Amino acid sequence: MIGLVAAPVSAANVRSSASPLLKVGPRAIPTDAASPDYSLFTCQVYNESPGATCYDPYQMRHAYNIDTLINAGFDGRRRTIVIVDAFSDPFLVGDLNFFNTFYGLPSLNGLGGPPNSSLGTFTQVAPDGLGPFDSGWASEITLDVEWAHAIAPGANITLVLAKSNADADILSATKYAVDHNLGDVISQSFGENESCMDPNTLALQHQVFADATRKNITLFASSGDDGATQLNCDGTAFVKAASSPASDPLVTAVGGTELHAARYCLPTHPPCSTTPPPGTYEGEIAWNEPDFGATGGGFSVLYDEPSYQQGTIHGGKQRGVPDVSYNAAVLHGVLVRIFGGWSLFGGTSAGSPQWAAIQAIADQKASYDLGFINKAAYHIGQAQKHYSASFFDVTSGNNSFFGVQGFNAGSGWDAVTGLGSPRADGLVDYLIQLVSPGDGSSAIAGSEPHGHGKPPKPGHAKPH
Repeated sequence: MIGLVAAPVSAANVRSSASPLLKVGPRAIPTDAASPDYSLFTCQVYNESPGATCYDPYQMRHAYNIDTLINAGFDGRRRTIVIVDAFSDPFLVGDLNFFNTFYGLPSLNGLGGPPNSSLGTFTQVAPDGLGPFDSGWASEITLDVEWAHAIAPGANITLVLAKSNADADILSATKYAVDHNLGDVISQSFGENESCMDPNTLALQHQVFADATRKNITLFASSGDDGATQLNCDGTAFVKAASSPASDPLVTAVGGTELHAARYCLPTHPPCSTTPPPGTYEGEIAWNEPDFGATGGGFSVLYDEPSYQQGTIHGGKQRGVPDVSYNAAVLHGVLVRIFGGWSLFGGTSAGSPQWAAIQAIADQKASYDLGFINKAAYHIGQAQKHYSASFFDVTSGNNSFFGVQGFNAGSGWDAVTGLGSPRADGLVDYLIQLVSPGDGSSAIAGSEPHGHGKPPKPGHAKPH
């Protein structure tokens, strides 16, 4: 997870395994022009703030055709999004309430207001005890919760907090969510070099994911913010590697793009009278900002190529990531209310909770939990008519980073942006049509990780 924090201060870029890749940059500055419904920021308005673009919930919904579903009454209601994070954020409820009020989003039961049967419910669970405040993880928590709600405003949200970001603690929190059937879809906006997980912990994690898949729980995870690289296990250098948990074949791995969508055109800021509605999709490239990060992607050394990827990843023999993508650019970032101010956020952390929200909408429209979706998604990718109606194919850019040669984006699936970003209205309909009850069981068969050497020290997940 990467963000531009609103406060005009400077800070070091922390790259330890326990900290997010957080950047401090320009504040989100309110524009002096009036909007009919709510205040805007200069980065949203044509002819202002040329150095950065930012998006609000309505722009993001329109860019990816999510508003078509919401306008038809499909907003995720009666479905629950589980967000797994670590540590704690005592400022979350205040920031989330402000975010909802500012954008006219429905509140959630559990945020201090009177109970309302027409609203979803927000719940926080700390199964092993609440960990201390950590600013990086608190930023992650805020991004995840606000933007899952922004995309699926009718869904319940259950935030499950691990007591720390140690692999064993995060696995314990995830297992609790699965064992107790806390939701229909799980979002994981964190990761680490897959080879740095203890083999026993990795095997247990895969078993938890298999249990979730058998229960028709859909799993999402961010693919990483360091391009085709990850830190090695002692944290001294970046090496070519895939990120766990995204590399597990039972997970839908979410990579990053740089979305170009229309800004707001205001009469007081001409000339822009011929521009399309705010958020109108104008194009995408692979996310690769040298000063911030690049989309994670590559090939696992622990998992073989799953059957659903065969014939798609161009002769590869290992699990390829990501499967799909979403906007992750910092200078084309989403607006987040954080610690009492407004910030631009990017990173593949932004994509996992928003894909989870789209999945909640899909489950609502289907009237049942679709569960494992990867097989159906790749089937869509191999049928041109289905593919063009379901995904924006991102064909430009690469994920070379830190001097390590990565991969190039291209037509169809690639190890940079996967199948692409969602055209949500078409995608939801095709997923409902193509997901079969046995897809999860067939994916579980033969999907176990290979053994590997024990890393030099216990692993810690890092927000993406």
